[in-house]
Amino acid sequence: MSADGNWKITINSPMGAQEVNATITTSGDTFTGNTSGRMGEQAIEGKVDGDKLTWSTSITSPMPMTLEFEATVSGDSLSGTVKLGAFGSAPLSGTRV
Repeated sequence: MSADGNWKITINSPMGAQEVNATITTSGDTFTGNTSGRMGEQAIEGKVDGDKLTWSTSITSPMPMTLEFEATVSGDSLSGTVKLGAFGSAPLSGTRV
């Protein structure tokens, strides 16, 4: 299943729901894209393994940490988790827009 396109992703973090808009372009077993939300804009790149996407990104607000994402694409939806550094994991979900 192709993950190409624009996505609206919700991360259910300990600080409440965080909404992020993402644009993803796959190429073989990798992808590139951009995210934008309350925390600003950021370029992303990651791995594609069948219907699974994995990537990580660093943030500085509300505190510096690396977020590690794993999401499975199913049609026009995706679901997965994001590791929030020392704060455990949070579920994420998204829809293609």
